[in-house]
Amino acid sequence: MQATTWYLIAIVIYLALMLYIGYSAYRKTTEYDDYMLAGRGLHPFVAALSAGASDMSGWLLMGLPGAIYLSGLNQTWIAIGLCVGAWANWKLTAPRLRAYTKVAKNSITIPSFLENRLEDQTKILRVASGIIILVFFTFYVSSGMVAGGRYWESTFGGDYMVGLLIVSGVTLLYTLFGGFLAVSYTDAVQGIIMFLALIIVPIAAMLTLTSNGEPVSDMFSFAAENAYAGSEGAPSEGFFNPFTGIPLITAIGLFGWGLGYFGQPHIIVRFMALRSPSDAVAGRRYGITWQIICMLGATLVAIVSTVFFARNPEASITDTNAYETIFLDLTRVIFHPLVAGLILTAVLAAIMSTISSQLLVSSSALIEDLYRGVVNKNLKSSTAMLASRIAVAVVAVVAGVIAANPNSSILDLVGFAWAGFGSAFGPVILASLYWRRLNAPGAAAGIIVGAVVSFAWGMSSLTDTIYEIVPGVAASAIAMIVVTLLTKKPDDHIVAEFNHAVEESLKPAAPKGSAVKAEA
Repeated sequence: MQATTWYLIAIVIYLALMLYIGYSAYRKTTEYDDYMLAGRGLHPFVAALSAGASDMSGWLLMGLPGAIYLSGLNQTWIAIGLCVGAWANWKLTAPRLRAYTKVAKNSITIPSFLENRLEDQTKILRVASGIIILVFFTFYVSSGMVAGGRYWESTFGGDYMVGLLIVSGVTLLYTLFGGFLAVSYTDAVQGIIMFLALIIVPIAAMLTLTSNGEPVSDMFSFAAENAYAGSEGAPSEGFFNPFTGIPLITAIGLFGWGLGYFGQPHIIVRFMALRSPSDAVAGRRYGITWQIICMLGATLVAIVSTVFFARNPEASITDTNAYETIFLDLTRVIFHPLVAGLILTAVLAAIMSTISSQLLVSSSALIEDLYRGVVNKNLKSSTAMLASRIAVAVVAVVAGVIAANPNSSILDLVGFAWAGFGSAFGPVILASLYWRRLNAPGAAAGIIVGAVVSFAWGMSSLTDTIYEIVPGVAASAIAMIVVTLLTKKPDDHIVAEFNHAVEESLKPAAPKGSAVKAEA
């Protein structure tokens, strides 16, 4: 039996499982709030793995290993920044956001929370937030579709567009029908698959090198002493030094990726869906452990690949530009086709988990924040759910058009969208949870200025000097603080609601089984 047949069997099993989970969630999704937020009954383990899987996307198994393979450990500043940022996000944002979104008129999206929290009567916060989410998530979703097309090319030697359509189509189906519950449970399963794959593949590659009589310790010096595919015919002497070959300002920019966590709607929506604010402690432990191990695994994939492909010239690398397929290529060479097929589903898992989460948040921006919030606030629950499903399909089509260009860089697309969200929402989300003085004009200024600066900087050559999230977050914070202090203080009842939300965030967990019932 040909290798591609084995791969196909493994992938069909995986895709069938995802569709089954989606169907099961569809049967449990009867109300609009269930479709958008799973009734605020998400277990912290599911929330943590779901947040991690939707966060990392194909970037973790393709973009990050490719970047490290080409440039060395100076690219790990991204990974370090992300781990620090994720920890801070769970610590600072999760408990208060879970409590405050419930207190603030049971808000089920970030734009509706900001509007309710600050009692914005102008609708500027909701409209600006909704538009920003749509713009940047369209780029983000397209990055996942690009990864899907590349996956298909590398695994089957097939057509890029065919792969893009198949991966996107299945993801679209279970997101359309199962909503947030389907997305969360499929993300959790996908997170487990990604975790296992990033442990198994680099270890198996090292064992393969050892079995050929080559000391595994060589891999921690090989790239610095030998030429390898992608090193332009010469050793990369500073490969193992994270401070070499990178200006300080660039390293700061890479580390600055961690700043983006506070403003990522598809991640912090998991905090809103927790059973209670106290669940954030367990969620943080699950999530950060998962993330650190996955980052180490992705780094090892890049390091061992420099040795493996140099000493096994018959093993080809599919992507010889960004080298974003080395995880896929390594897996295909080392394992039996059926085992390889099962492991390669980790990439599908990463891709699909992110696409599904972002499609759902995009649909909420269109329907809940823009249409229901501005045009028809009396929209019936059943109609809103149908409209959200249509919106999911529309966003998917637009993102697919952008992704039709197979030369798009996964890392570039992800980085552009990540910076946009981090700059627009990060400072405002933190201020809304910790600063009583914050008002609607200040929040609106922060969101708009952050998005504009990030977008403009990312579209210019300045992004080659420092990642746009750093100036974007700084500009957002300055605009928010200045405008807030120059405008009217919030009313006393808004401050009182703030104090109440803080108290709710500090409450211990309710007796087992009562938290979900009390808030369902």
